[in-house]
Amino acid sequence: MFAKLIAKLKQSPKTIVFTEGTDPRILEAASRLLASNFLKPILVGNPEKVAEAAEEAGFNIRGAEILDPYHYDQMDEMVAALVELRKNKGMTEEKARSTLRQGNYFGTMLVQMKVADALLGGATYSTADTVRPALQIIRTKPGHNIVSSCYILVRNAATGASEVLAMGDCAINIHPSEDQLVEIGVEVVKCAQKFGIDPKVAFLSYSTLGSGKGEDVDRMRNAANRVRSKLPNIPVDGEIQFDAAVAPRVARIKCPNSPVGGQANTFIFPDINAGNIGYKIAQRMGNFEAYGPILLGLNAPINDLSRGCNAMEVYSMAIVTAALAE
Repeated sequence: MFAKLIAKLKQSPKTIVFTEGTDPRILEAASRLLASNFLKPILVGNPEKVAEAAEEAGFNIRGAEILDPYHYDQMDEMVAALVELRKNKGMTEEKARSTLRQGNYFGTMLVQMKVADALLGGATYSTADTVRPALQIIRTKPGHNIVSSCYILVRNAATGASEVLAMGDCAINIHPSEDQLVEIGVEVVKCAQKFGIDPKVAFLSYSTLGSGKGEDVDRMRNAANRVRSKLPNIPVDGEIQFDAAVAPRVARIKCPNSPVGGQANTFIFPDINAGNIGYKIAQRMGNFEAYGPILLGLNAPINDLSRGCNAMEVYSMAIVTAALAE
């Protein structure tokens, strides 16, 4: 998968901003990216402190662009832009200047002002601290009401082939409504396609096509039907149990006429509990590598790291994030 993404980026190199420029994991990933020719890193922070952190950690970041929120030559323009974006929320010039000294807000405005194509944060920030500036500044795409998320899971076989799955929403929406599930389903399908998946979409439940009853069953069934009507060329089914979605033998018994049964590769979970548990079971017990959460529904690629991430995960997520840039 990554070879294809890198090939795509080589054809159209991108710039990505890292909001935590002194973090050793960020510096290691940036050092590796600087040795490539497909993705240019921008590090947010004080240049002397970033250089000192890189030297202490033993990483070569020579040639990296380091932008300091306290000494940025276009800060007046950035402040004016943020005041305009947030004027209905009472944003003043003084408050904007103070806000933009925070790396997460400063980095997000770099994307908004087209200085960078994408942003990756969260090595030390919480998910909320990455999503909040994105919602306030980048905002959701026209016709979208929420930000959701998707994990791309990759398992390499001994033959060299890769099994790639998409799972959503595992990180943002706690208990999505039917309308939100429809939006999540459509966005996860689009994300899956960008990573080379031919989506076969299962709206997961404890019921398969009416075997169980309840409001949550109805919610998943109705959402699946609506996504099917929106994406008539994509196989979509639900509500469906996980075993019926992935095991052909079970599918022949529980849903023999399903276009998805036994071969699903794109999964929509009923809530964040199921989604978060589900992707982590695949990651820890199924030997899948998990990339995400990939934030969906925003006007530009803004992604969040786990605070427990390592440098390789930062590097991989940088490629994933940049590949989403139009």
